[in-house]
Amino acid sequence: MGKKYLLDCTLRDGGYINDWEFGHDNIVNIFERIVGSGIDIIEIGFIDDRREFDINRSIFPSTDCIEKIYGKLDRKNAMVVGMIDYGTCDLANIRPCSESYIDGIRVIFKKAKMYPAMEYCRKLKELGYKVFSQLVSITEYSDEELLEVISLVNSVNPYALSIVDTYGLLNPTELTHILEIVDRNMNSGIIVGFHAHNNLQLGYVNATTVLNFMTDRDILVDGTLYGMGKSAGNAPIELVAMYMNEHFGKNYSISELQEAITTSVMDFQKKSPWGYQLFFYIAASNRVHPNYVSYLMNKRTMSVTAINEILKKIPDERKLEKDMKLIEQLYIEYQKNECDDEKAIKKLKGELAGKKVLLIGPGSSVGIYENEIKGYINTNSSVVVSINYIPIAFHPDYMFITNATRYVQSATKLLDKDNEDIKLIASSNVKNNNRNFDFVLNYSSLIDETAEFPDNSMCMLIRALMKCSVSDIALAGFDGYTPENVNYFDIDKAYSFLYDKAEVLNNYARNFFKSISDKVNIHFITPSEYSKEV
Repeated sequence: MGKKYLLDCTLRDGGYINDWEFGHDNIVNIFERIVGSGIDIIEIGFIDDRREFDINRSIFPSTDCIEKIYGKLDRKNAMVVGMIDYGTCDLANIRPCSESYIDGIRVIFKKAKMYPAMEYCRKLKELGYKVFSQLVSITEYSDEELLEVISLVNSVNPYALSIVDTYGLLNPTELTHILEIVDRNMNSGIIVGFHAHNNLQLGYVNATTVLNFMTDRDILVDGTLYGMGKSAGNAPIELVAMYMNEHFGKNYSISELQEAITTSVMDFQKKSPWGYQLFFYIAASNRVHPNYVSYLMNKRTMSVTAINEILKKIPDERKLEKDMKLIEQLYIEYQKNECDDEKAIKKLKGELAGKKVLLIGPGSSVGIYENEIKGYINTNSSVVVSINYIPIAFHPDYMFITNATRYVQSATKLLDKDNEDIKLIASSNVKNNNRNFDFVLNYSSLIDETAEFPDNSMCMLIRALMKCSVSDIALAGFDGYTPENVNYFDIDKAYSFLYDKAEVLNNYARNFFKSISDKVNIHFITPSEYSKEV
């Protein structure tokens, strides 16, 4: 059996959580604690010439800058390495190893860049560095492509080749298959490494699988303090170190790692949590890029079952491409449960034509202006329509339903005797549950497929009311969005992505109202971002 090594990459991979701004004191503390623990290799950050030097950040524009933070620190017996994402650091910014604080450089690269990236590794090796070639997203490689990159690796003969499970997709069986191919075909002196992500809660298990792989080759596994890292995080180095102490005769100081966690990592975890979550599990179980899942879950309109069904429609070759146009198209196509709504529109028109209608949304102003809203209803004998929920202080005549998730959350209330008289208007993408819908309107005829958010429920309802010859519409609780305040009366109705998209949504609504101003009279009972000038 070959030797087993452990590498800590907290200061590099953990930096995705805080934009590498650990603070100078934390950088020094983490480094010194890891040195004190006896961990074999310490990765101190990214070398990226697009970034300016900042003593509080573990990302550096050149190898010279590394000296400014670490130059006076005692590394003891630890090997110190940095990482370069191929294409982000010119060789002019890399001094020869003999003039540098670091001993090695890890180079990450995607499959499409294997040839130029391995040539870059060759040049780093000529500068005297121990070079680690890091195969990003190993699950994208076929067996033939893996053999192709191994051939390139053999020609360069780097210090190590690392398997990187970028999206946390591997299980022990798949991982062992990859290890067998690498071990059989790679030059014997090259270390095989492994970098895990924890999307399926297999980071630690996969790390131990690599450690237990039967080979005479030296083996290296990565970890971070408390699993700190983007998305679901990494294999927790303190757990892997314990395992190596128990099974491979190592003597890593676990207390030093625990001290580093409590003093320099826990505060970041509280501010920006990482770790296993349903979101990352769904992405990994469907073997798709997390951005696809983010898009669908941020819609907050569909069940997990529906999300999985849409993800399964993504072609295999595009699953990790994060093609947002594609996922938007698949979402709209899935929602388009086409129906002939001519009779429903005619019936609804008979009930609403010529009447004043008040729409109630979930904005916080509903509670603040409760008396004003009630006064408007009484004065104008308004028909009241709520959207995707039943307001606490008001009894709507109709409830408009476009969101399957919101509908399920309201299903119990709708069965209450007090709410039996509420008529249900649903778009055709929503399936009824317990109570039949009084009106089903064709989803695709109400949305705006040209918009970034095509299924804005407020706009959908107004389009439906216009078809029913309603020309006077009042709005309450449609507060609009600000980056600081999502403005929801019920925070459970909020959408997590709205902080970034506030003005996009506000401007769309403003332009929508402007486009229909000659057809319908819109007035706001409560304050709204939508009522401001574009």
